Amino acid sequence: MDVSFSFSSSAIVLAEVSRKAVSLLGGGEKDSFWSFVTNSCFVAAVVTCIIIWIANKATSKMTLIPHPWQNFFESIIEAVYNQVEAIVGPKQAPRAFPLLATLFIFILVSNYFGLLPGVGTIGWGEGHGMFSLTHIERPLLRPATADLNMTLGMALCFMLIWLYLTIRELGVWGFIKHTFGPKGGAKGLMGIFIALVFLLVGAIEIVSIMFRPGSLSLRLFGNIYAGETLLHTMMSLGDMFGLGSIGKFIIATIAPIPFYFMELLVGLLQAAVFTLLCAVYIQLSTTHDEHHGEEHGDDHHH
Repeated sequence: MDVSFSFSSSAIVLAEVSRKAVSLLGGGEKDSFWSFVTNSCFVAAVVTCIIIWIANKATSKMTLIPHPWQNFFESIIEAVYNQVEAIVGPKQAPRAFPLLATLFIFILVSNYFGLLPGVGTIGWGEGHGMFSLTHIERPLLRPATADLNMTLGMALCFMLIWLYLTIRELGVWGFIKHTFGPKGGAKGLMGIFIALVFLLVGAIEIVSIMFRPGSLSLRLFGNIYAGETLLHTMMSLGDMFGLGSIGKFIIATIAPIPFYFMELLVGLLQAAVFTLLCAVYIQLSTTHDEHHGEEHGDDHHH
């Protein structure tokens, strides 16, 4: 097999995304120490550097009259904070905002980075020249959020912070009581029945909490991976219909354009959905008892 470092033609700006990230170091051997350095990890590092550079450029010389970079960055931070505060409440917002804002910005930039020309089309594969039409077997760049390892890692990190915020607000016993404790204050036989019902409801809630990392990660991964595959399919229509080189070029250039606009919208929506669901999970476990206690405090005062 003739293996060379190849580039797809300019017509193919996004190639097929494999389900598994490719190791860039260690020769692709699983036992190698550097095998964890995959193309998706590399893109995630690049995205992180871009975000840090923009944040530093926007906040290094802050003025009362904001310059364009500062104004742009402040508008994003203010919009995200307002949404977080509206969901989790003013008490939990300062604690939850750093995590939720980081997730939103990182996911959004990662989603859009995956649409850039060259992501998935520069790498190693079979070819006979730099600009030959070739199948890239080991792409150098892979969309970070199209890797299930990345989305699952973000979901697990959120669940750890969620557990910390919940225990900090309610305590261990408070969380158990909030999850399994009966509501309504009924007594006697009816109280026992209600207690059993809420015990079952609490068990279902624990199972639901255990499934949250999977649902968060699979939702984001599935949508981004599907979008990458859709774009590749649109650019491959010329091959499917057996058109000539000129027809393939025209199809590969024009057919994906409407779907690129759709993927821009999907990238924003998926970043927002992931972040807002995380905010809702925090709100459900930290603010319910607080409001309940405030109501009882008002009744006692009256």
